[in-house]
Amino acid sequence: MMAVLLAGGRGTRLRPLTVTVPKPLLPIGDESILEVVLGQLRSAGFDRVVITLGHMARLFAAVIGDGARWGMQVDFVFEDEPLGTAGPLRIVRDLEDDFLVMNGDILTTIDYRRLFAFHREKRALGTIAVTKRTVHIDYGVVTALPDAQLAHYHEKPRIDYAVSMGINVLSRRCLEHVPAGQRFDMPDLMMAMHRKEARVFCFGTDCYWQDIGRMEDYEAACADFQKDPQRFRGGTAVTTEAP
Repeated sequence: MMAVLLAGGRGTRLRPLTVTVPKPLLPIGDESILEVVLGQLRSAGFDRVVITLGHMARLFAAVIGDGARWGMQVDFVFEDEPLGTAGPLRIVRDLEDDFLVMNGDILTTIDYRRLFAFHREKRALGTIAVTKRTVHIDYGVVTALPDAQLAHYHEKPRIDYAVSMGINVLSRRCLEHVPAGQRFDMPDLMMAMHRKEARVFCFGTDCYWQDIGRMEDYEAACADFQKDPQRFRGGTAVTTEAP
């Protein structure tokens, strides 16, 4: 199986940590986040990984190498200009019929095998891994009618959302919907396929997931990893077919 890892971002919200180290190479335990992801992918049966790079690209080759450490092939492709989260697929050679695409800075316990199997069972062009997040509003939310009469008053509501985990499986045919040479993000791709009535599905999971985008997220991921590193070396998650 093949995976494409997106690692070209600047990680500006994690400065000053990312001034000299790219976000996917930040340490979590005794290795980088990206190394944890590569180990998980190899355990799940992936034997080829392509990492898309931009910011501080040379550091990745020095840390990751050719993948021999994991018994897999690791290649790099370079973006001259930022291409977003879907645009880089245009510059990846020899994409397999189905492949994983994910951000290279995610700490998770998702079952990659089940995600891949779900995608193939659905004969999907695109599959989005999603999980639940809850937003608590600390105020009374008031809705008024057009004439200013009260319609609804909800004190401190809780709103549940299904959110993208930054982990997707795509068919190679998705490239028909990716414009060449310009920035194009994964939401743009999924919606472009949806508008063409292509088969796009959501794979819901209750697994652990931490997107490492902000300082508090990174600190939480480090703490969780240090409590139980083995938790992130394998295992399965409770999974549903829809958010």
